[in-house]
Amino acid sequence: MALALALVRPPHLAWPPPLRRPNTSLRHPTVGVFCSSKPLPQTDAGGRSEYKPGPLDNLFLHLFRSKMVQESGWDSDKPGYDGLIEVANRLVIGRSNSETREAAVRILQSLFPPWLLHLYKMLIGPLAGGSVAAVMVARVTALSCKWLMGPCTVNSVDLPNGSSWMSGVFVERCKYLEESKCVGICINTCKLPTQAFFKDCMGVPLLMEPNFSDYSCQFKFGILPPHDDDTVKEPCLEICPNAIRRKEDALKCPKA
Repeated sequence: MALALALVRPPHLAWPPPLRRPNTSLRHPTVGVFCSSKPLPQTDAGGRSEYKPGPLDNLFLHLFRSKMVQESGWDSDKPGYDGLIEVANRLVIGRSNSETREAAVRILQSLFPPWLLHLYKMLIGPLAGGSVAAVMVARVTALSCKWLMGPCTVNSVDLPNGSSWMSGVFVERCKYLEESKCVGICINTCKLPTQAFFKDCMGVPLLMEPNFSDYSCQFKFGILPPHDDDTVKEPCLEICPNAIRRKEDALKCPKA
């Protein structure tokens, strides 16, 4: 779910990028990437990068939360991100796992005009064997979704044919997973529906690999997920408020 917000308001990136005349007035020219929110990265007490959201990030949060509220039929009294997490928890109540995933996909679809998704899948998806679409969404995601996931960077993805694309996004410590404290919420409201959304609605295969030990996550645009995904067999997190992780028999999260 986190990645779909990346394309609500994509940055002004052209593909391929236009050629620019070098600035000879600079002795040591540098290349910068600018995000409209302009928040500065900081570090927490443990030395990890910490993202401070800007005005546009708050707008994204409000939009995303409003769509979740419409789907769940309930809203939290808590403001901001804390309220978003409570709505995410409410989304899984009274639903099977498959129903929760379908609801999450509908939320993602509601963020876009249907014609936009169709045109992206039809016109951009097939370009250069899918590499253009995969690289584009990776770049936009790294720039636009930090408010939801935390600090993240674009990295290289190795493809099954031996080549590689700059179509990966590495999330240092996923805020959504850490705040929800639930493997099932991660899998059924984020990982599986987001993979399905990008593949079915935008024509971009996606494999998401959350690490439930350090809360990092690797996104691999252009890679199909395996049919038998061991992620759904993960036991509850140690910080889960509703269940205790049983390492001796590795019982999977009941919400997964």
